[in-house]
Amino acid sequence: MKVAVQKKSRPRRRKRSFRPWLLLFRFIMWGIAVGVLWSGYMLWLINGYSSKETYPKADAGIVLGAALWNDRPSPALRERLEYARTLLENGTVKTLILSGGHGGRASTLSEAEGMRNYLVEKGVPEDKLLLETESRSTYQNLVFSSMLGEEKGYDTFLVITHDYHAARAGEIAKYARIDSVGVGGVKSRVLNEFYNNSREVLAFTKWKLDWLMLSAGIRSPESML
Repeated sequence: MKVAVQKKSRPRRRKRSFRPWLLLFRFIMWGIAVGVLWSGYMLWLINGYSSKETYPKADAGIVLGAALWNDRPSPALRERLEYARTLLENGTVKTLILSGGHGGRASTLSEAEGMRNYLVEKGVPEDKLLLETESRSTYQNLVFSSMLGEEKGYDTFLVITHDYHAARAGEIAKYARIDSVGVGGVKSRVLNEFYNNSREVLAFTKWKLDWLMLSAGIRSPESML
């Protein structure tokens, strides 16, 4: 007598339903993670700069502009100018190239003109100051100023700015092949550190994207001017 063998039924596989909201959630979480890591890297670069007590002597110091308040340098810009004046007076630089275009909504002067007026009031001889009044970005600051300096026979430059801005300025100067002896960055006592670091992360990220497109030939250096 044969015994009927009952076949075991295979477990049914549950059909996975497509859940777009879960996919979107994962993309968002990955985006946040990448953003946090990138911001940390940018902050590491920004805060990795340390100013020096002395710098090699240069023919000219390029002072990167900042906002004017009613045609007068803002408190932060005055910090850069006082630092630049010290470097001029101690012989680190022979002259100053003041770089910056239109000074802002409430100003009728360019940043360079506002900086010149301030330094002349402080006793700096006007023949020690060159004005670059067309730039609207750090890249243009450096390229236009170096071109102006070279026309005057200057070969070496020291970039003068704030410490939080120094790493990006140094990278741009290197890319533009400016014969820079370094970047002198003054630490601010008037700026909000959190705000400026956050803003610099965005600005540095933009420069990295610009650099990538320039290096890949997607964008030409002339398009930055």
